[in-house]
Amino acid sequence: MADWRFAFRALRSRNYRLFFAGQSLSLIGTWMTRVATGWLVYRLTNSASWLGVVSFAGQIPAFFLAPLAGVWVDRWDRHRTLLVTQALSMLQSLALAALALSGAIRLWQIILLALAQGLINALDMPARQSFVVQMVDHREDLANAVALNSSMVNGARLAGPALAGLVVAAVGEGYCFLLDGISYVAVILSLAMMRLTVPQSRAPQRQVLHELADGWRYVAASVPIRSILALLGLMSLAGMPYMVLMPVMAVDVLHGGAYVLGFLMAATGLGALAGAADLALRKTVLGLGRRIALADALFGASLVAFSLSRTLWLSLAVLTITGFGMMQQMAASNTILQTIADDRKRGRVMSFYAMAFMGMAPLGSLMAGSLASRAGAPRTLMLGGWLCLGGSLWFSRMLPRIRQAVRPLYVQQGILPELATAVQQTTAMQIPPEQ
Repeated sequence: MADWRFAFRALRSRNYRLFFAGQSLSLIGTWMTRVATGWLVYRLTNSASWLGVVSFAGQIPAFFLAPLAGVWVDRWDRHRTLLVTQALSMLQSLALAALALSGAIRLWQIILLALAQGLINALDMPARQSFVVQMVDHREDLANAVALNSSMVNGARLAGPALAGLVVAAVGEGYCFLLDGISYVAVILSLAMMRLTVPQSRAPQRQVLHELADGWRYVAASVPIRSILALLGLMSLAGMPYMVLMPVMAVDVLHGGAYVLGFLMAATGLGALAGAADLALRKTVLGLGRRIALADALFGASLVAFSLSRTLWLSLAVLTITGFGMMQQMAASNTILQTIADDRKRGRVMSFYAMAFMGMAPLGSLMAGSLASRAGAPRTLMLGGWLCLGGSLWFSRMLPRIRQAVRPLYVQQGILPELATAVQQTTAMQIPPEQ
């Protein structure tokens, strides 16, 4: 029987409790904006290509800036950095709300504001991911904190799109943007109320390009880190554009409206929440590599099934599986990276995580939007699903090398004390007794 108290053990840290509460509310607003933006763009243009362009504008800064942002995050105070990025995000959402509510919003304004949010996210994501270790008082709770972060994101993914569908249908997209802007107050207050006791590890500062190259060499030399990031990048490039094409599937394939779009997004969120909750119940990091390979295969197969569906109930069922597989892969990847990364290079490692996850997505969105306008959204989704399945097979073949590299790091950090004890006993048996 699952021990649900164990699933929430990271919440015994006061700072993490504050963050969890504030971010949970704010993320609902974020998902409302994401759904409302896609619906607004498709309503204004009736074009899958423009959906891809807007998504590209919102995510491409992470591709170029995330590695540099990782260097800055390792240098700067991460707590203060997050206060700034969250305040800027609030202003961006309020600006979008003001334009939408005035009735004068234009496509170029949406693209410009999406680009502004992308610039903010390029710095916010590595800072937020790296800051987790400072909010958790007990190192053994780190994996649980990562899993709870994923649960938080996907609880919001479940509530936000469903609420957005209702709000858009009732009063329009502008009020979604307004509620999102207001929701940032919660996370800003939670950050302001924190009392940090875990110090931030910082390496001696050198030239930015030198530190960037040092971070790249560290990532490239690590078999588990580079393999995980490569698979994540493939999923983001080939699979994640399904989110961009969701309005097309809702309107042109399933013949629905804003309500249907909200339900489709909420189904993904429900599956993702279940996937994150499943990881939160795990008591060990062992087996997460195998879980990544299986999750990617599940994600790819469900995308193929979604591309073939022409009924709402089947699409909802399949997207629940899609969300489960997606979140299992993302959260398990994040957990391993957070666990094995050198504290002094954590910001740079997580910036490459942001680059793989957020940086590859805009390229995929742009290609998917262009391909969908020619071959149709279902065929585009099917191609992405098959590519993800291929990535899963490759990663499965890499698992023995990944395990060989990861186990000594777990022993060194005391994460697997029972294994460390066994190694010590084996070593002692091999040392000849003194004469």
